[in-house]
Amino acid sequence: MPLELPAPAKLNLFLRILGRRPDGYHELQTLFQLLDFGDSLQFELRDDSELSVEAPGLDVPQQDNLIFRAARLLQDISGTQRGAHIRLEKKLPAGGGIGGGSSDAATALLGLNHLWQCHLSLSELASLGRQLGADVPVFVAGHTALAEGIGEHLVPVQTGPRHYLILVPECHVSTAAIFRHPRLTRDSPAIKLAHLRDRVLDSEWLRKHAGNDCQPLVEELYPEIRVAREWLQQHADAQLTGTGACVFAAFHSEAEAQRVFEQRPAGWRGFIAAGVDRSPTHKALAKTISASRE
Repeated sequence: MPLELPAPAKLNLFLRILGRRPDGYHELQTLFQLLDFGDSLQFELRDDSELSVEAPGLDVPQQDNLIFRAARLLQDISGTQRGAHIRLEKKLPAGGGIGGGSSDAATALLGLNHLWQCHLSLSELASLGRQLGADVPVFVAGHTALAEGIGEHLVPVQTGPRHYLILVPECHVSTAAIFRHPRLTRDSPAIKLAHLRDRVLDSEWLRKHAGNDCQPLVEELYPEIRVAREWLQQHADAQLTGTGACVFAAFHSEAEAQRVFEQRPAGWRGFIAAGVDRSPTHKALAKTISASRE
């Protein structure tokens, strides 16, 4: 039977850029909040060792698709002779700063590791994920987490029940272009994170550390993002996630978020999602494994 797994979105509840490393990457501190909304991947084993990815509406050559690259990487590392066909149901916007491509790649690694019986640990899969993108490891690990380094050093935390309204401006922001930009802020002071492991971060802590060092530059380059954030700011504290383009605000209930969402200007896209501490991918995979043992 085909295996279907979710690939959840994420938000950066804060994003600090501490400096640029000699290898060109940036030292970051961020809080990855996983959501209960995202893409979906369906896996089917093939009779041969070939890989194929079906991604309707995604204008990316198969060889460049992060799902295909993740599958090929796992195939090469594990030495498996098995193949797979993977179908992507895309709900998350590309270039939105909500981790769509990274989450898809992580779900591919997790799903195929199970189907192909590669028996790689989460740590080993996360190491593979780092070769595909800085955000992939948090989706492999499967917990809302504080992150340091380029995003690979993770400190699992809890954020409590919150609902998020995410607006999706009609533009595509290149993460690479933002991090290369000479006017990007790169000197934020670091905060201590390690002692927060497994802690519940309350609203006061989250409000104190909110912010995104990319936001001023991104809003300067993409005025439509500033317009969306300023509209949302009228209803709750709003900010950019990642390098954008999505902006978000937190609400105490889904009903409250829905009331604001219904007031948005005509033609504006977006969605509402709940924050979760554990990845829906891991929950679905655990359920599948449990059922197979019965």
